[in-house]
Amino acid sequence: MTSNTPVNSNESLDSLLKRLDGMLTGGKSTAPQAVRPASAESPFAAAPASPQANAPSSIPASTSTSSSTNCKFGQLTGQRDEPFIPMAPKSLEQAGLTEALVEELIMRYLLGRGEASGRQIAGQIRLPFLLVEPILNRLKKEQLTTYRGANSVNDYIHVLTDQGSDRARRYNLRTTYFGSAPVPLAEYCQSVKFQSVETQRPRREELLSAFKDLLIDKRMLGKLGPAVNSGRGMFLYGYPGNGKTSIAERITLAFGKYIWIPRALSIDGEIMRLYDPLCHEPAPMQRGEGYLNDSVIDERWVRIKRPTIIAGGELTMEMLEVQRDKESNVNESPLQLKSNCGVLVIDDFGRQRMRVDELLNRWIVPLEKRFDYLNMSSGKKTQVPFDQLVIFSTNLQPKDLVDDAFLRRIPYKIEVENPSEEAFRKLFEIMSSRLGVPYNAQAIDYLIENHYRPKQRPFRNCHPRDLILQVKNLCLYHDQQAELKPEYLDFACDNYFSIM
Repeated sequence: MTSNTPVNSNESLDSLLKRLDGMLTGGKSTAPQAVRPASAESPFAAAPASPQANAPSSIPASTSTSSSTNCKFGQLTGQRDEPFIPMAPKSLEQAGLTEALVEELIMRYLLGRGEASGRQIAGQIRLPFLLVEPILNRLKKEQLTTYRGANSVNDYIHVLTDQGSDRARRYNLRTTYFGSAPVPLAEYCQSVKFQSVETQRPRREELLSAFKDLLIDKRMLGKLGPAVNSGRGMFLYGYPGNGKTSIAERITLAFGKYIWIPRALSIDGEIMRLYDPLCHEPAPMQRGEGYLNDSVIDERWVRIKRPTIIAGGELTMEMLEVQRDKESNVNESPLQLKSNCGVLVIDDFGRQRMRVDELLNRWIVPLEKRFDYLNMSSGKKTQVPFDQLVIFSTNLQPKDLVDDAFLRRIPYKIEVENPSEEAFRKLFEIMSSRLGVPYNAQAIDYLIENHYRPKQRPFRNCHPRDLILQVKNLCLYHDQQAELKPEYLDFACDNYFSIM
């Protein structure tokens, strides 16, 4: 009996080790794959496989997944419409700021404003008052500022002394910026990953909702769906007037509704503005919306609708690089950075002021690697995310514009074809209702038989809207009720197709 005791103990130990190994490997037995049985010819048994060898193939053994699930400066909501919300910092260190940087912002603001209360200063640089108050007290103690009066309990009106004005002017030589305190570039890069278009994966229902005000052919929708789902680049090409730009503008609606972006970024000691009211549409949270209130949100960030930025013939190389104002020494972010987590449409591709090969050479690597390098005024190159769905919309054939190397990096090439006669008639019906002109099927029959078939004129998606507007304006001019009549359509066609 005693001779069997060690064997039972070993069996119990082996059983415990197997249970622990099962917990580490997710309950899946990996021994048959990881351990090669010892053969009779070999005097050595196979060594047990290491935990890294047994790691699931979808997650590298040396990579921690905590970075994708945890966020030190915000909260991941798990919601598609708003996956990330920045939270107010508890200290300057947590905000990624130095006391010297905040001091510069405060003193430049007071130099330009003249005087301001402590809470007004905190609101201007978008930091909690509790973080700004100690710096204000130190500036008062160092006789750089003084009090002009009390504004409220524990708050005062601050003004610069002569010594403080001299220091503020020296700060102004570097830059005149005194807006929101910047967010570190590393935090912005991480927020882009949380809100990336590549993680949205819109389904057919989201696309149908995005295109609900357009008449999209089923075959066309079947091509657009996988392209939008991929979050990568695409070509939309075809004849003018078939709705390429309209399609591109609505694709953003298939992604989540809102993202958060910093008002300004801190990059190696330089400040670069990111939020642009001309490109971004703010979507402030309403009071009582969710569980958050103003005191817990980091005000250095702004909530916007996912951006759709369109650049047409005005696009130049300068717009794709960091632009520094020589008077204020303030950096402005390039167009592609402002479009991160959204859609960037290059409209009328091939007709830009910059040459096509210049644009291709500038973006051929970012389109594949999903990151870009910016040249800062200090001369340093900085890596930033290149995370947007880039859509090249053109009336020309893509193969006539770019070479195979670039076409390979734009995985989807979708032709926006002319509508069928059935779709053309349906568009007249839709646009008549939308423009307040009664639909007349007989008038459309007359239009097609007299102005399209005899001249072999192709249908275009824009024709119904444009011709109905011509008829409506004619009726308004003569103070008559707007309606589709053959004689009115003759007039519209004579004007519209006179040189086409």
